[in-house]
Amino acid sequence: MSAPTQDFDAVVVGAGAAGLFCAGVAGQLGVKVLLLDHSAKVAEKVRIAGGGRCNFTNRDLDPRAPHKHFIGANPNFCRSALSRYTAADFVALVQRHGIPFHEKHKGQLFGDRSSEDFIRMLLAECGAGGVTHWQPCAVQAVRWDGRLYEIDTARGTVRAPRLVVATGGLSIPQIGASDFGYRLAQQFGLAIVPTRPALVPLTFEGEGWKPYAQLAGLAVPVRIATGERKASMAFDEDLLFTHRGLSGPAVLQISTYWQPGTPIRIDLLPGTDVAAALGDAKRRSRKLVANELAALVPERLADAWVQQVPGLDRPVNEAADKALAALGQGLARWELVPTGTEGYRKAEVTAGGVDTRELSSQTLESRQPGLYFIGEVVDVTGWLGGYNFQWAWASGWACAQALAATRLPG
Repeated sequence: MSAPTQDFDAVVVGAGAAGLFCAGVAGQLGVKVLLLDHSAKVAEKVRIAGGGRCNFTNRDLDPRAPHKHFIGANPNFCRSALSRYTAADFVALVQRHGIPFHEKHKGQLFGDRSSEDFIRMLLAECGAGGVTHWQPCAVQAVRWDGRLYEIDTARGTVRAPRLVVATGGLSIPQIGASDFGYRLAQQFGLAIVPTRPALVPLTFEGEGWKPYAQLAGLAVPVRIATGERKASMAFDEDLLFTHRGLSGPAVLQISTYWQPGTPIRIDLLPGTDVAAALGDAKRRSRKLVANELAALVPERLADAWVQQVPGLDRPVNEAADKALAALGQGLARWELVPTGTEGYRKAEVTAGGVDTRELSSQTLESRQPGLYFIGEVVDVTGWLGGYNFQWAWASGWACAQALAATRLPG
């Protein structure tokens, strides 16, 4: 015999950051919530975030100007949720749970110990709200009868007037990412902004990249930019050379703005006039050009660059002014075109998603009555540094308020 159908006020699909938080807040507001996820482990993205310490929010986020730190077809869509549930609100929750944390730089807040602290906190909040939690439990089908959603799951059929989709994006499939949220949106006729990997390493191929492939593991502070004129975007962060290309915070940040086939521009010595420094060295030194340059950048990087400019394999006082100027200009404006990215396998988030024009910015409810989308599945993508987690908390909180406001009596 099949199990009897169970009824809830709301079903939340996806036990990641947004789903856990939404379920816990809604439960504590009196909503009878079922939270389910197809994966065996809870909140895997929280677990691996910030090198295992979880960069859980960012104090520099300005809710009045979300376009500064978020992209999407309509970056201002997230203003309502972010202004009603702020970084300070989430910090207060972290403090209530006694979790120690610190600010790393640029407003980025990390746990002192482990991401597990934050997972336990989110689960405790769900427990305080009496949330029913089924995991692993896959959703097999969703139907709408005009009043209720009937959801076939691996543990039986459930019904609810409200269905919340918090299933994230396509990034890092090895920890359970899927396209469930996009497929469900399309099932109910909602538009999807094309998805792509974001906060992702860039790759390079061909002869032009060979001199730099040997630099894998080397990290340097840079200024990196892409785009032209008003569309230009730049970041001052660390860059990391990899076996296949470039990574590190600088590249992850710029990858969200980079368009295939266009160049990125890197200043390998921001704030330094390399040509002037080498000109000064020419007047006072007999060291090799590579040795003089190694006083400004790591030795391996200096060697790789000197080899790219003819006439520099000699003492600096014997080098031609033109060659030294070319070296300085190359280091200050290294322009190169990535061949691609490392894809969803290495992307920290997914850009694109459920079109915000289909959703209420106040409640996250879609044009399809009673169907909500929160977190990464929505076309809202933040910078590296805790911004995407704050969107998860804020969108989950806004949705939970709406669930409580529309809960049927009894």
